[in-house]
Amino acid sequence: MTREELKIRLDGLSPAAVRFVARMVEALATPPRVDAHPQETRITRCPDWIEYFGLAFSVHHGTTTEPLGLNGFEAVFRNACDSVGWKLDPPGSPTRRFVDLTVRVGTEPERRLSLKSTAAQRLSETTAHISKLTEAAWIQDLRTAAEGRRRTLGLLRDYTGTVDAIIMLRAFRERNRRPRRYQLLEIPTTIFRPLQSLPSSAFNAHAPTVDCVIGSETVARVSLDRSDAKITVKSILLTACTVHAEWRVSR
Repeated sequence: MTREELKIRLDGLSPAAVRFVARMVEALATPPRVDAHPQETRITRCPDWIEYFGLAFSVHHGTTTEPLGLNGFEAVFRNACDSVGWKLDPPGSPTRRFVDLTVRVGTEPERRLSLKSTAAQRLSETTAHISKLTEAAWIQDLRTAAEGRRRTLGLLRDYTGTVDAIIMLRAFRERNRRPRRYQLLEIPTTIFRPLQSLPSSAFNAHAPTVDCVIGSETVARVSLDRSDAKITVKSILLTACTVHAEWRVSR
């Protein structure tokens, strides 16, 4: 829609609608500041994508102090990709296990993404945490370490064979305050590969936690959560990930 077309639409709005639009325009007039990162990525190479995504924070926090949640993040991520002409699977496509969105940038291969978000208190500046990578109902029925290994590694093989990367939006905030900063993080699923060589003894029958070691460094820890029957990933080193961008939200 052009500026002229937008003006015509505004002339036809009710007084209440004009006040609503005015509030959104005021929010858009103070976009968040983008912090640059030394890594160049397919996202940072597209400043329009970065700007669009940041403006979504302005609009969101023009009406609420609550962090942008997972559903909002998924919608904004999709809209930002669509705004710059990246090819997406259409909304309402048949659900695929583990995958939330597929995207293709130019002639690059299609990438299958899992989208996560967190607004937990006291987020770490050096590590990330995925409270639920995926559900795993069988965890509560595990009886032996050998079964734990077989089930866990089979699930992770399926996951890494389906998902190319995990995209996580992290909202840094103080209690009862709107976020001061958002971080867009990409976690490669390759961090799970080292687990395939672990022996059965690493998987005890009572909620094991196993380390993902690359070289001599533990880049993440995978836990089997019996209470909620899910896979949790802890202590993911940000140095093993890609920080695409950060936005500092105006107060």
